[in-house]
Amino acid sequence: MKEKVIGDRNFYRHLFAIAVPMMIQMAITNFASMLDNVMVGQMGTEQMTGVAIANQLIFVYNLFVFGAVSGPGIYTAQFYGQRNYEGIRYSMRFKMILCGMLTLVGLLVMGLFGGELIQLYLQTENGTTDAGLTLKHGLDYLHIVMISFVPFAVVQTYAGTLKETGETLLPMKAGILSVVINFCINYILIFGKFGLPALGARGAAIGTVVARVVEMLIVVVWVHTKKDKNPFVKGLYRTMKIPVKLAKEIAIKGTPLLVNEGLWASGMAMLMQCYSVRGLDVVAGMNISNTLNNMFNVVFLSIGNSVAILVGQLLGAGKMKEAKYTAYRIIFCSTTLCIFIALALAGTSLYFPKIYETTEEIRHLATGFICILALYMPVNAFLHATYFTIRSGGKTIITFLFDSCFIWCVTIPLAYCLSRFTDIPIFPLYLIVCGVDVLKSILGFILLIKGIWLNNLVGQKD
Repeated sequence: MKEKVIGDRNFYRHLFAIAVPMMIQMAITNFASMLDNVMVGQMGTEQMTGVAIANQLIFVYNLFVFGAVSGPGIYTAQFYGQRNYEGIRYSMRFKMILCGMLTLVGLLVMGLFGGELIQLYLQTENGTTDAGLTLKHGLDYLHIVMISFVPFAVVQTYAGTLKETGETLLPMKAGILSVVINFCINYILIFGKFGLPALGARGAAIGTVVARVVEMLIVVVWVHTKKDKNPFVKGLYRTMKIPVKLAKEIAIKGTPLLVNEGLWASGMAMLMQCYSVRGLDVVAGMNISNTLNNMFNVVFLSIGNSVAILVGQLLGAGKMKEAKYTAYRIIFCSTTLCIFIALALAGTSLYFPKIYETTEEIRHLATGFICILALYMPVNAFLHATYFTIRSGGKTIITFLFDSCFIWCVTIPLAYCLSRFTDIPIFPLYLIVCGVDVLKSILGFILLIKGIWLNNLVGQKD
């Protein structure tokens, strides 16, 4: 058992060589987002809440794009395990086409129905937050930040391919620079420094757009000027053709992932809507808690993402036993680390909300939500790594049932009924709804041990 779940120094050196650059990139990105959130929060609760709701909607688009690149990404990792660069070109073209279609749909939906979507969260107004102002600021932010959809899709296509081929440093560097630019522009435009007008939420949106464009330019230019390091880019745009058989295979494996990510993100948005029935102060408090939680989540998110790379490459090379033990060790490492990280998160719960220029009631709500999130962090770490393990072997239908179906068939109905048909206070309501993920982790453990995910999708086993 020890051999299965605890690796040697070389294993951890290899794991963290991939995970740490992603961890740094996520940490810096989330830190900048946290600073942005705090800066917008200094302009008032309505601006902070409006931006938070708009970002909840943008999150749905982002996850659809992530799902779009994830399916072909399984093949990219396994093709790379074989050093099949033509195969990588095919999978990358598939990503481009699908992301382009999703971006067009996202722009149409947000442009035509953004106001109606934001209003879904404003059904219950309380005495401390103005729903009308919240809607105005949310729309101001959304209509500008929509411009970033195009560069975001391009970055996900290119950076995802780089990570799946083992190059994690360049996306990290591009992310860091874009974050620095984002922060500087936000500081200037949100508060109106150097003689410029104070734009508040609109300034934050402009900063996001510029940062996305910069990140896109860095990644795309580097990939195409370093063809020796990225041989898959040679002839990438000579044609956009993809072999019909491979396209069908990727579509069959990738569609459940695309639908899963979109439904999961939509499910999270729906959960927030359920919680908003308890008042806009709850939305504001959750925005603060989630902002901090995202900073602490970077560890298990990065380590979990490493599963897709390390295990996917081993599966593509036909090394099934090594792939199984690697998955077990990564999952154990992630879950164990997050016990200690959760304690650190809980320790900040009393202090972080005080940074915001808001009411004591909202600060109290944020503190409670942070403690609940800390309680369930090890469970989420286990679930995240397990999900990517199952997905790495192409079992996308199972991951769809495991992820989206669970949240829509179990979590959301529970949250909907508790929020609308009972008077249970928000803290126990949130605790109960988050707690159903314990059942999900038991299911994930069973799927993991059964080894149904041990599949080579691109060749024969050695």
